Amino acid sequence: MLDTTHSSKLMAAIRAKTAKAGVIGLGYVGLPLAMAFSRAGFEVMGFDIDPGKIVAIDENRSYIEAVPSEVLAVEREAGRFAATCDFDLLGDYDIIAICVPTPLTANRDPDLSFVEKTARSIAATLRPGQLIVLESTTYPGTTDEIVKPILEAKGLTSGIDFYLGYSPEREDPGNRNFQTSTIPKVVSGDGDIASALMSAFYGCIVSSVVPVSSNATAEAVKLTENIFRAVNIALVNELKLVYEAMGIDIWEVIEAAKTKPFGFMPFYPGPGLGGHCIPIDPFYLTWRSRQFEQPTRFIELAGEINTAMPRHVVSRLAEALDMRSGKALSRSNVLIIGLAYKKNVPDIRESPSLRLIELIEARGGKASFYDPHVAEIPSTREHTALRGRKTVTWNEQTVRAFDAVVVATDHDAVDYAALAEWSTLIIDTRNIFTRCGIASEAIVKA
Repeated sequence: MLDTTHSSKLMAAIRAKTAKAGVIGLGYVGLPLAMAFSRAGFEVMGFDIDPGKIVAIDENRSYIEAVPSEVLAVEREAGRFAATCDFDLLGDYDIIAICVPTPLTANRDPDLSFVEKTARSIAATLRPGQLIVLESTTYPGTTDEIVKPILEAKGLTSGIDFYLGYSPEREDPGNRNFQTSTIPKVVSGDGDIASALMSAFYGCIVSSVVPVSSNATAEAVKLTENIFRAVNIALVNELKLVYEAMGIDIWEVIEAAKTKPFGFMPFYPGPGLGGHCIPIDPFYLTWRSRQFEQPTRFIELAGEINTAMPRHVVSRLAEALDMRSGKALSRSNVLIIGLAYKKNVPDIRESPSLRLIELIEARGGKASFYDPHVAEIPSTREHTALRGRKTVTWNEQTVRAFDAVVVATDHDAVDYAALAEWSTLIIDTRNIFTRCGIASEAIVKA
């Protein structure tokens, strides 16, 4: 018979909200999650390897749009939230949520180095009675096959001494209709006790908890959500190319099709995919499936289509420059509107705009960007040469100096009427001018 002393104490602490929570990784997932725990009444410590984030938090300066600085200040001043780089303190916390990056390697294989390093840091101070939760997106099997052995290496056993679970993040940067606490949360655990603790803990901070039977199932849920989007976006991107050749506007087709009240869900084409979820997560499943000798042709084809879209946009740009002004792309100055991967956020992770800049310059052109939310290109893993470039100044003189403009991200803060007036050639990848009711011979859809 299992000794339930540890779990009983932890369950009682969760229900009384006296359990202390730690969140590792204070980025787009971790900081909002930490705020949700804190605002629910738990004492929370955020852990991160970046000293700059700790300094910002200590100064009540939020660097994540979903967490207003005033909310951060309230939680800190109430003594419910603090942040540190000292991972030796992990043993002081009853529940620890792992929210670290899970990127791809150069060969598009899963890079779990951040997860593994974090698990080893937890293992160094792991004690009986702790609940460890992985939130990072990954392939089915990671929690039980990678994290669990690392945590058990010093003699403690999952399900008896400590408890292990998985709960996939569901953040949507820039979406003001939802926040961490209002989005249903899928939870799972390594055994019934861990599952019960997961449901109880997350039930304190979210509107609805959705328990599933295993950690691998919960990991699969997250991948399925993102693969669904990736495949459907690839479909409309391919339809865009087909209909473009026929002289048909894909945007008009989608607007008409979505009036059907059943059996259709609108997805929209674009210049490529950005963010962590859609460009990266499907490849975690394709990699994992190879170990089971199962093909993922549909997913891989979708990835190929979406990855090719920046090249299509640059080809349309070169063609339009040649036909409209008789000028080669290699002798042209191009302005990219929007560096962020989606509208109204400063998030540039995997942004197709970065790839557009590289492709334009690889063909001899010059590329600059304007983004009201991004003042400077930060350090990135795949686009190191672009670091430090700054947004141009928004005015008529600046915009008129460019041979062409590519609207890659349709931020609301951009004056599109002025852009249409000041530009001789605009490549619109978001259909923003039609949506704004702006007509101009300078506009080419791509």
